[in-house]
Amino acid sequence: MSKRILATVIVAVALAGCGSSSKKSASPTTTAGGPPAAATIVLKNISFNPKDVSVKVGDTVEWKWDDGAVAHNVSGPDFKSSVQTKGTFRHTFAAPGDVKFECTLHPGMTGTVHVA
Repeated sequence: MSKRILATVIVAVALAGCGSSSKKSASPTTTAGGPPAAATIVLKNISFNPKDVSVKVGDTVEWKWDDGAVAHNVSGPDFKSSVQTKGTFRHTFAAPGDVKFECTLHPGMTGTVHVA
């Protein structure tokens, strides 16, 4: 096998491993082409800013890390980001109600998405 073909196979296998996902976790970065965020929540100073937002059913909320080297995650009843120090995490809300979320690493770091 030539070096070029071997390199292509290695890249294809590596990329194939990146394609899996589950309902409970998501990539720390967003991709182009996703729905625009109806609200953005910044993780800074070991808090969510703002900690409460209101969106409509079908809207996407984006959490953005901006807390230096302090690691956080975002965890709700049907979503959970990875623990990370930078990047973003997005979730689209499909049903009305108040959805509580938290950083499981920092007690008291909580918020609510009000979905109408």
